[in-house]
Amino acid sequence: MNEPSKHKMTAAEKNEAKWALAFIAPTIIGLIVLNFYPAIDTVRQSFYKSGGLGRGMKFVGLENYAKMIQASETWQCLLNTVKYALVEVIPGVVIALILAVFLNKKLKGTSAFRTIFFLPMVCAPAAVAMVWKWLYNQQFGLLNNVFHTNTAWISDPKIAWISVGIIGVWSVIGYNMVLFIAGLQEIPGDYYEAAAIDGATGIRQFFHITVPLLSPTTFFIVQTRLIGALTVFDLMFMVMDKTNVALKNVMSLVYLFYDYAFTKSNKGYGAAIVMFLVVFIMIITFFMQKLEKKMVFYN
Repeated sequence: MNEPSKHKMTAAEKNEAKWALAFIAPTIIGLIVLNFYPAIDTVRQSFYKSGGLGRGMKFVGLENYAKMIQASETWQCLLNTVKYALVEVIPGVVIALILAVFLNKKLKGTSAFRTIFFLPMVCAPAAVAMVWKWLYNQQFGLLNNVFHTNTAWISDPKIAWISVGIIGVWSVIGYNMVLFIAGLQEIPGDYYEAAAIDGATGIRQFFHITVPLLSPTTFFIVQTRLIGALTVFDLMFMVMDKTNVALKNVMSLVYLFYDYAFTKSNKGYGAAIVMFLVVFIMIITFFMQKLEKKMVFYN
């Protein structure tokens, strides 16, 4: 049996391969420097702690992980993170889907409304935090003045996490809506025409055609937004002051990592918190992939 002859690259093919490598080299270098190396170094640092008087790092094995698991603040921050994710993801997806259905119709001003709803995604997080802190201000805030209340929106431990979650919902609705509109435009109009001929109302068409055929887009949005919500930091950091009495009821795991790694200069313990969060997200993603096979309908 004759072995297949190996193709030798011509001079032109070699030159083309060199140029291709040159074009993708910056991306590869960026991934290594900004993604792969920090990830590997984070795992390494989780087994170390800072030496006395800043004299390097000392290997401590699983000591950081043991302290982290035993610390009540770790589980409190995990609970805060999960609560925030639920507040942001579920309403954010539902509201965005409803808006997408209405703005997918050929009506006057739909382009302007799409732009308005998408604006929060392009606003600077610092500006968003400043505006919402003013809205939530107990003495001079717009909400208390409009509703004639005296609510401590971001200082009351019982409702602060909901208030921060509302900001998250407001920030992501436009992004989710644009993705839903893209998914809606992929659904053939023949399905709706046939359903209308059979006498199906708009609500029945929504639940029996739109929702099933939009399930791949919905699953993608839920999964990506869930991961994004579980890694939230900037919003909480800028809205919640360190002197806020409700901070411990709102602080996320990433915020806790920042506090230990950069405020308390305990990078090893902070790295252990990050690895704990990574494992938690991997578990959530695993179950999400299992649900995809049962709940996602590919037409």
